[in-house]
Amino acid sequence: MNRVISIIILCIGILLNVDAQTFTQRIQGHAAGQGTVTIHQDEAIDRLVNEAKLSSHAASPAAKPTTPATATAKTGEKKAQEKEADNEQTDEQKPTGRGTYKVIGYRVQAFAGGNSRKDRQQAEHIGNSIRSQFIGVPVYVHFHSPRWICRVGNYRTYEEAHQMLLSLRNMGYNQATIVKGKITVSY
Repeated sequence: MNRVISIIILCIGILLNVDAQTFTQRIQGHAAGQGTVTIHQDEAIDRLVNEAKLSSHAASPAAKPTTPATATAKTGEKKAQEKEADNEQTDEQKPTGRGTYKVIGYRVQAFAGGNSRKDRQQAEHIGNSIRSQFIGVPVYVHFHSPRWICRVGNYRTYEEAHQMLLSLRNMGYNQATIVKGKITVSY
């Protein structure tokens, strides 16, 4: 009987304290000899983190973002959107610091293998063969997960890349294809 009463009292105590503090309120709690934590967040984030009714947290100052925090969050969002736009724009110029910049263009992929040593050696062999045939044309042999690839050239237009594609196919690289991506162009 005493055990049942103790369990009931314990359960009532737990139920009374369930809504006493949210996660963010616990983090922001003050403890002697320790620093303080201040959290500025949107109401939607507060609902997501605390899984509580928005009305119960609307009165707490910790749940409402202050004006500087809101401005900082909007600035962060704006920077993220600008970064995504930079990656998607075709004429965006990105300096690399050595007299070149990155733009969206085309390369011809002459080889795409697996991730074995044999595939690496084959990619390097194909790259060396192409370098000897087309002096001055950049050839890129690198590991683009999960495979070794060999790509040729930095072409601004599809037509330029197509000319190289035909030349590589005449050399016997029938699996060669044109790929779109970032290329390096000099000033």
